[in-house]
Amino acid sequence: MNWSSTSMRFKRCFCTLMVVFSLSCVIGLFADPKMEKTINDLLGKMTLEEKIGQMTLYTSGWATTGAKMDDNYMDYIKTGKCGAIFNALTAEYTKKLQKVAVESSRLKIPLIFGYDVIHGHRTIMPIPLAEACSWDMAAIEKSCRIAAIEASAEGINWTFAPMVDIARDPRWGRVAEGSGEDTYLGCLIAKARVKGFQGDDLSKPDTIIACAKHYAAYGGAQGGRDYNSVDVSERTLFETYLPPFKACVEAGVGSFMTAFNDLSGVPCTANKFLLTKVLHDLWGFNGFVVTDYTSINELVPHGIAANEEEAGKLSVLAGVDMDMEGGVYMKYLAKQVKDGIVPMNRIDEAVKRILIAKWKLGLFEDPYRYCDENRQREMVLNPKHLAFSLEMAKKSMVLLQNEKNILPLRKDIKKIAVIGPLASSTEDLLGSWHAAGDGKKPVSVLDSIKEIVNPGVEVLYAQGCDITESSHSGFQKAIETAKEADVIILTIGERESMSGEASSRSDIDLPGVQNDLVEAIATVKKPTVAVLFNGRPLTITKLTKKVDAILEAWFPGTMGGKAVAEVVFGDYNPSGKLTISFPRSVGQIPIYYNMKNTGRPIDPKNKYTSKYIDIPNTPLYPFGWGLSYTTFKYSGLTLSSKTIGEKDVLKISVDVKNEGKMGGEETVQLYVRNIAGSVTRPVKELKGYKKVQLNPSETKKVEFELNSNDLAFYRFDMSWGPEAGNFEVFVGGNSQETLNGKFELKMASAQ
Repeated sequence: MNWSSTSMRFKRCFCTLMVVFSLSCVIGLFADPKMEKTINDLLGKMTLEEKIGQMTLYTSGWATTGAKMDDNYMDYIKTGKCGAIFNALTAEYTKKLQKVAVESSRLKIPLIFGYDVIHGHRTIMPIPLAEACSWDMAAIEKSCRIAAIEASAEGINWTFAPMVDIARDPRWGRVAEGSGEDTYLGCLIAKARVKGFQGDDLSKPDTIIACAKHYAAYGGAQGGRDYNSVDVSERTLFETYLPPFKACVEAGVGSFMTAFNDLSGVPCTANKFLLTKVLHDLWGFNGFVVTDYTSINELVPHGIAANEEEAGKLSVLAGVDMDMEGGVYMKYLAKQVKDGIVPMNRIDEAVKRILIAKWKLGLFEDPYRYCDENRQREMVLNPKHLAFSLEMAKKSMVLLQNEKNILPLRKDIKKIAVIGPLASSTEDLLGSWHAAGDGKKPVSVLDSIKEIVNPGVEVLYAQGCDITESSHSGFQKAIETAKEADVIILTIGERESMSGEASSRSDIDLPGVQNDLVEAIATVKKPTVAVLFNGRPLTITKLTKKVDAILEAWFPGTMGGKAVAEVVFGDYNPSGKLTISFPRSVGQIPIYYNMKNTGRPIDPKNKYTSKYIDIPNTPLYPFGWGLSYTTFKYSGLTLSSKTIGEKDVLKISVDVKNEGKMGGEETVQLYVRNIAGSVTRPVKELKGYKKVQLNPSETKKVEFELNSNDLAFYRFDMSWGPEAGNFEVFVGGNSQETLNGKFELKMASAQ
């Protein structure tokens, strides 16, 4: 990272903190004298090769997320050359591997088992982007808690989650794994997920170590193309992309994973600024750092290393403690230490961090604590877990459109046509990265609708088309089916594999000929509801004009079919709010609510202002958007003062009334704008929200508080803090439709 000439104050503060934190990190590694003695004694007995073994992670071959590099993992475990395994699960299988480690290897050091537990283990929850749309931190934490309970029951004690990358380009398939476009909300969700996975005590056998990924700025991949280069300013890095990772450190996360991308010309896996100066020295992180899959090897095609030997040296000196799957450390690190290229104390530091993690998991006390087949039978797909998956799916759905209040549908409609390629699918309900989830477990949307409607209601079905194919051969049957019905439910969207890793799309409209199907069904002129299944925002401008209602179901998980039916037929009033904007066109990307203004903001009367000549600047659906089956009215915005000092608290209140006939939950959102600062500021930023449940005709006063710390940012010299000036507050049900107020912040001394 190149420091700008305006960042000297920040750099001086950083260097001071670096010295303090580097000392505290070394001292603070051992919080337990017994742990310190055990690990130091073990380090004294270990050969260099055995130490490097602890820094080596291989897949067991159970499942892979890339080209498999080596099949000799069993021999490596036995000889102490591999201290961690991923893609191994079930209590029986992990016990078999653990037995080799603790009974056949020389030093009997237990293995740690990692797996991609991204949104549930066997009981699959909605994709993380969907869960974020619940704005419910307790529910998100519980979702990860259940995932940890099930995964730990199957021998897993380390997950490669949460993904906390801020992402503003829906072409990038991995937006499905994150929390959306907002840093403030992303930090809250990051903490909730870490706490859910790790609980309050990692020594409990139903907790697993979390892994904050992908460090850092992976969500800023150019062109939305996975693995691509990232080039952001120092200010954007610290303001937008790094805070959720820092939040993970504050939540006590046990591990970090490096990102595939380069950042300012240095790949993250070799980026000492990120991995040592910021992560350990500035933030005080005491866990260990693992690469993403073969990302050390990939430093060669990146063009920063001439060969894999040099790649390994760059990575270990940058701060990478564990090599995932690439085998580079195993091949070259011992010679580099013996030749004095890599210092032994760097090896010892990495090994200590890894052994401490194993100690905290209780593996030295009982290496088989995660290999309990009785607990596996009891916890996996537990009825309580399935019930929560249903609730989480309903909380995550967002009602995008509801013309003429067509939803909810009555359960006594005589004939209902369910049409579309996702009506009878079960595996697609699970979404990307469903890992150990069984695609045969969910009940389809079609079958769920049949179960929920009244006896005697006829549910008709026609697939219409495939998700991605170009054939129109099923259209005629779909049209005939639609003509017979009183109402039509379209089940459309993406296949589960079309989002997630390596699933970037340049065209994010409905894939295949689904838009043609929608248009054909629209000619029937019957009330039509579209249910979307997707892992990213889609450019659905055409769809909005052809249907009455749109329910964004995302990929809702194991209980997703039933959740859709309960929402569509009114057993549950949707309350989800978007955490990522839906563009009208890919030409608007990146589009996000908290962009900065220009010197020529949009003016419809002036051509020479910042706008498109063919579409509005605004998104199709903005951040925070989400309708309900009832209507909420905002009024009476009040600020406790027009002026506050740096030690004062500003109280903001608004009245929210349910003006409809159904009880509902509203997410009241608070945004702030700094009118003028030492650097340009976003047009608005989320600073708080509250969820309120309101009965019909009920009004509640919703209150917020702001202080000068809430108004802090990286100022011109990259110091952190507030500045005196004028501010505007916005309160409403989404980022565009708000009530506004103004206040001034006065500081005791000029900044």
